[in-house]
This record gives sequence, C-alpha cells and structure tokens, in this order.
Amino acid sequence: MSSPVSRQLVIVFADISGSTRLYERHGDDIARAVIARCLDVLRDVTLRHAGTVIKYIGDEVLCTFLEPDDAGIAVCDMQEAIAELDTSDLIPDGLQLAIRVGLHFGPALLEGGDVYGDAVNIAARMAAEAKAGQIITTRETFEGFGPILQASCRLIARENVKGKSETMELHELLWLQDDATRMGSGVLKTMGAEPGYLTLAYRGRTYSVNAERTRTVLGRSSSAEIAVDESLASRQHAVVEFRRGRFFLIDQSLNGTYLLQDGDEHFLRREEMALNGSGQISLGRPFHERPSGIITFDIVQ
Repeated sequence: MSSPVSRQLVIVFADISGSTRLYERHGDDIARAVIARCLDVLRDVTLRHAGTVIKYIGDEVLCTFLEPDDAGIAVCDMQEAIAELDTSDLIPDGLQLAIRVGLHFGPALLEGGDVYGDAVNIAARMAAEAKAGQIITTRETFEGFGPILQASCRLIARENVKGKSETMELHELLWLQDDATRMGSGVLKTMGAEPGYLTLAYRGRTYSVNAERTRTVLGRSSSAEIAVDESLASRQHAVVEFRRGRFFLIDQSLNGTYLLQDGDEHFLRREEMALNGSGQISLGRPFHERPSGIITFDIVQ
C-alpha cells in the first residue's frame, strides 16, 4: 500500500440544497433521478476545469483542484450549470435547483484515491456556512486567486470556527453577474471616470459599455449579456469592463480569448488587455479557424 502524499490542494464540497424536501414532495425514484443528474453535471464541470472527483457523499460531491483559479472558475460554472439544469422531463411543473459550495486551499493528504486533513475539514465547514446558491471560501483561497476572481469576492465575516483557535475570514465568491456588476459599479463611481462608450456587436444586436453600465459578460451561458454560440467558449468566458476612463477585455476562461486590434492578434488567458479603437473578439477559437461567433467592438470617446 502506497504512503500518503502531501500536496497543496483546493478542496471543494458542493452540496445539493433542499434534497430532503425533494424526496418528500416527489418520492424516492424521481428525487434520486434528479440528484443523479445534478451530480453528473457537477462531475462534468469538475473534469472540464482540470479537477478530480474524489467521491460522492449522498447528495454532495467532494473534488480537488491543483490551482485556486481553476477551482474558482469551476465552482462558478457549477452554480450556473445547476441553475440552468432542465428537469422538466422528471418534474413537469419544474424545479428550481441550487447548490451550496465551500472551498479551501491548503495542505492535504492523498491516499488510496481519497483526501484527508485539516483542509478537508475547513472546506466542509465553508460549505456548511453557505446558503443555497452561495460560494463561501477562506482567506487562503482568496489570496491564491488571481486579480479577476479576487475582484469578484467580498469579505462577509470573521468568525470563530469550531476546532480552530484563530478567527477565520469568510469570503463569498460572487457568480451572479448582477452582484458582480453592483460591486464594480460602486468602486468605479468613486474614481471619476471620463465619459465615453464602447459598442459591442454580435449577430445583428448592439450592446454598450460606459460609465453607467461598466461591465458586459461574454460567454456561452444564456445568462451572459452576450450569449455566444461557440462550443469552445466557457459559460462566463470574458468581461469587457470600463474603469478609470478606459476599456479592458478580461479573460476568465479555460480556452482563452483571441483579440484582433490595431492589425495584431493577441491571446489572453486569465489576463486582461486594454482595448483601443475598434476590433474583433473570439471566445476560445483562434481567428485562423474562421470562428462563427465573432464579436466586434468600437470605442467612441
């Protein structure tokens, strides 16, 4: 039998909220089918973002990631995928599903396909703190995030957690665009940005980013402001943001974003670039492959 291996990991618990009520209202067979579908979705998202599914615990999944950013993007994707999950074939009157997610970045022990250690216990406590549709994490995870994910977090509490001698910081990772937009707008209004606007055009529709509407999300999800028909795009793939009088393209995806401006093609992966003049944006697919979902932009000062 192999010895335990110690490694820095992001531990994630994702728990299906309201499963007891689901069993009570719809019976064992339907409830089990709905939960199985949810767990399949959570597994698929985990694998798509370079994670490992460790095990299922009833209506909960335990998974691990090597990088905090991979975990952060994955858990946002989990929330959105479950929110959009169609169960009408099982429950004709529909059902609004939700998950509670907790994660922590720290040293853990891997042995026999399972994971052990204090990091696992802390991640489980974060999941217990979360409400339906919420993602709760720790200061250690927050500090491991890149600037894009850190900007989508807010400190919600400092608490004495059972079994810990020190007070722990609890951070919420915001995955709903409305919440992130409100946070971004509040910061930007204090900076006195100069007026101007940027237009984004996709398949005959035009969208505007300006000092009042400071962010627009581009992605494959129907909840993105510009929902792109591109198989290589992530659900919330990239953001066009206005701050301090300038416009930025911010990639937050797995496959990266391609930008064509000033005659040059640029590739962004979890980084940002200032936009100038006019150009084109492709989510996940390089321009030489002739992507069908190209977004054009034009800046008017």
